[in-house]
Order: sequence, then structure tokens, then C-alpha cells
Amino acid sequence: MAAGLLEHDPELAHQHATSAARRAGRIGVVRETLAVTAYSTGDYQLALRELRTFRRITGSNENIALMVDCERALERPDRALEEGRTVDPSTLAPEARVALAIAMSGARLDQNKPELALAELQIPELDPNRAFDWSPDLFSAYAEVLGDLDRDKEAATWRKRARIAAEAIDERYNLSAAETIDITTIYEDYATDLNEDGVEIDADVDEADAEAEVEAEAEVVAEAEGLADNAADAENAADAAAIADAEAIVEGEAEAEVLTEAEEIAEDAADSEDAADAAAAPTDESAAHDESAVSEETVADTEGADAVTSEVDNTSAAADEASAPAAETEEESTDGGTVSAPEAADDNPADR
Repeated sequence: MAAGLLEHDPELAHQHATSAARRAGRIGVVRETLAVTAYSTGDYQLALRELRTFRRITGSNENIALMVDCERALERPDRALEEGRTVDPSTLAPEARVALAIAMSGARLDQNKPELALAELQIPELDPNRAFDWSPDLFSAYAEVLGDLDRDKEAATWRKRARIAAEAIDERYNLSAAETIDITTIYEDYATDLNEDGVEIDADVDEADAEAEVEAEAEVVAEAEGLADNAADAENAADAAAIADAEAIVEGEAEAEVLTEAEEIAEDAADSEDAADAAAAPTDESAAHDESAVSEETVADTEGADAVTSEVDNTSAAADEASAPAAETEEESTDGGTVSAPEAADDNPADR
């Protein structure tokens, strides 16, 4: 929607782009569209910010010329030149390279340095014998700088070449309604050769040069793709290493937690064993005390029994001693005569 309205109603196109950015701000093409509409409405600060965001999201430098122009519009030609030098022109597509050269030339003119402005435009694409879709703009810019240098005749020649190039392209390929052209297709099919007077010539004359340019462009594209692949591989390797480190950290923490838990269990078991031993100690002492008491009681009983036995023995001995005189007296009575019973009783020591 915004792209369709940009040419006829830039303000409305900018409103649509702003609304889209609120809903899909992480999509590169949305931020690019917002930048272009902001540039069209004269909000160069916003356009510059959105272009930088687009470059950060996509990694593309194809809008570098527009960024340089934003700095110029903000009256900062020095910063415009610094911005343009951050990109190697050889890494850009031909149309982006031409646009950057025109923007850098304009920044030099802002500094009142037309000679340097002319040098910025002297790039391989400034070929008067070949016309591409960017050729009319490049030829016209070159003519303007020549005019600032008071080289009016040369300026007129380049203006004529710019006009003829535009007419030849529009007439032969009917490109007047087209907005963009595939650069690879242009190199292969859409090149129109012109002579010094601006008249179309046979394209086979410079066929070798065209093939060389195509090969050079293909090498640049292949190199850029290789760099992108290497960057992607490096990023994937870094992600894998980060994941491995995180897993190792988690595993180490888990092992440490298990070890800590095992140590706590061992300590609890040791404490339980110590408590059991402490509880058993008084019982052993009590048993020993009871056993000692039983032993002492047994000894006392034994001693008592011995005392009783001794007393019995003493009593028996006394009885024996008492019975001995009686026997003698009886024996004497038997031998010498009869002894009266009272006398015998008087002689009994037991009665005494």
C-alpha cells in the first residue's frame, strides 16, 4: 500500500508505513519502507534512523546512498562523506555503486570542492559507449559538475549522452514504466551500445568487455556469498559452543548438588549413630551396677551361710563335750555300783 501511494501521496504512504512499523517493527522491509516514506516527506532524521535499523536487521548496504543524502539534507557533508566511506563500493551492486558515487559527489559540492566532486563520479560505470538504466543519472550528474567547473562544452556533450541513453533504453526495451531492473539481466540482455555521438552501435563490438564485466560481477557476488556463509557458520559454531558451555555448567551444578546432598545424608547418619551410642551407654552402666549389686548380695548370703554352719558346728562340739562326762560316769557306775539318778543329774554339765 505504501509503495503504491509513495509517488502520488507521500504523506499518506508515510502514515501507512508508520502503522506497519508499529505492528511488524522487526521486519527489514517494513523499516526500509518507513525510511523511504520519511525521506519523501522531508523527515531526514527519521529516515536516517530507520535506514540504520534496516541495515542492522538485514546486513544490507544497498541503501548507503540514501543515508549519505540524509546527512547532506541535515547539512552535515563531512558526516555524509564519513558515512559513505564505511562501505567498500566494490561490494555493492552496480546501481547502488552509481547512486553512492552521485551522493558522494553531491557532498563534495556541498563543501565547494567541485574537482573532488568530479573525481567521485569517475567510476567504471561512467562509460559513454554503453547505456544501462543508471547511465542517464550518472551522465547528468557528471555534466552538472563539469558545468560548475566552467567546462560548458564537455557538460553539453554529457547532457546529450544522458538524453540519448534514456531515449534508447526506453525505446528499445520499453522500460519507461519500469521502476527497477535486474542487474544481472541488464548485463546479459539489456545493454545498449552507443558511439561517441550517442548513436546506437552493434553490441558485438564490446562483447569481450561485457563478458569480463559479467565475470567480475559474478566473482564479487560469489565472494559476498562466501563471506555470508562463513559468517553464518561462525555464528552457528558460536551458538553450539555457548549451548555446550551452558549444558556443562548445568551438569556441574547438578553433580555439586548431588554431592552436597550425599554429604548431608552421611552427616545425618553419623549423628544418628552417635546418638544411639550415647543412649546405649547409660544402659550398660546400669547393667554393670546391677550385676555388681547381685554379686555383693551373693557374697553376703554366702558369708551368712558360712556363719550359720560355723555356729551349728560349735553347738555340735559343745554337745559332744557335754555328753562325754556322762558316759564316763555311767561307765563308772557300771563298774563300781549304782549311782542315784539325782546325782547323775547333778553331775550333768548341761544342767549346770
